[in-house]
Amino acid sequence: MTRILVVDDEPQIVRALSINLRARHYDVDTAADGASALRAATHHLPDLVVLDLGLPDMEGTDVIRGLRGWTGVPIIVLSGRAESRDKVDALDAGADDYVTKPFGVDELLARIRAVTRRAQPADEAPPAVVIGTHTVDLAAHTVTGGDSEVHLTPTEWQLLEHLLRHPDKLITQRALLQDVWGPQYLTETNYLRQYMARLRRKLEFDPAHPRHLLTEPGMGYRFRP
Repeated sequence: MTRILVVDDEPQIVRALSINLRARHYDVDTAADGASALRAATHHLPDLVVLDLGLPDMEGTDVIRGLRGWTGVPIIVLSGRAESRDKVDALDAGADDYVTKPFGVDELLARIRAVTRRAQPADEAPPAVVIGTHTVDLAAHTVTGGDSEVHLTPTEWQLLEHLLRHPDKLITQRALLQDVWGPQYLTETNYLRQYMARLRRKLEFDPAHPRHLLTEPGMGYRFRP
C-alpha cells in the first residue's frame, strides 16, 4: 500500500486530506512543521510527500532540500502561494509538482496517481514512447509512424529525451537549459520556446493545441503520455 506523508500546519486541510486519502486505500502520516516532517520521512519512509510551503518553523523549500539530500521520493507541493517564482523555486529545489490552494481533491489525487505511477527509473530509457501517431525509440534514436519519416537534430533529441524520461513531471525552464545547453544558457528561455515549437511541429497531431508536449506558463514543460 502506498504511504503518503502530508505536511501542513492547517488542521482542517490535514484532516480532509487524511480522510480522502485513506478512503482510497493510502496509508497516511502527517506532520505540522518542517522538523517533524523530516523526522517522519526518516522513520516511516513514505512513497510520496504532499508538502505545504508556509510552515511555522522553516520554508517548505528547505524541507524539500533536506529530503533530496537522501531520497528521491516524489514531492507534491500544496501551497497558497500562486506566484510563478515560488513555484519555480520549489521545483528547482526538487519538488515533482505544484498544486495551488484552494484546490480540488480530484486534481490532487490525479497528480498523486501521476507521480506514483512513474516506476520507470530516470536513468533507463523506456523501450518506446508514443506521441500521437509517432513512436519514439530513445535507445535507437528513431521516430516511426506518421505520414513521413521524422528526423530530429541532436539538440532536439536531448530535449525530447529529458522530457520523455520523466513522464508527467513538470521540469523547470532552468533545469532544461542547464541539462541540454549548459549553465551559461540559463537565461536563454527563447531557446526552449523555439525548440519546443519544432518538436511539436514534428510530433504533435495539432502543434497549436499539443496534447503531449505541454507548456506550464512561467515555469517549464511537461510530457504527458
